Amino acid sequence: MIADRDAMLRRLHELRSEHRDLDTVIARLDGSAVDQLQLQRLKKRKLKLKDEIAWLEGRLVPDIIA
Repeated sequence: MIADRDAMLRRLHELRSEHRDLDTVIARLDGSAVDQLQLQRLKKRKLKLKDEIAWLEGRLVPDIIA
């Protein structure tokens, strides 16, 4: 169980890092004359990462019954 948690935490760190990197790339490309299809793909990848981050965070936080 601890190994799974550690693996999930490592994966979460990787996803957050990639999400930040994409944010930087998109911000740089958004103002310039670039391929809009490529920009759209980057934004779609960023949204997918956000969903995966949220899913992992949900798995790491224990369910607390109020």
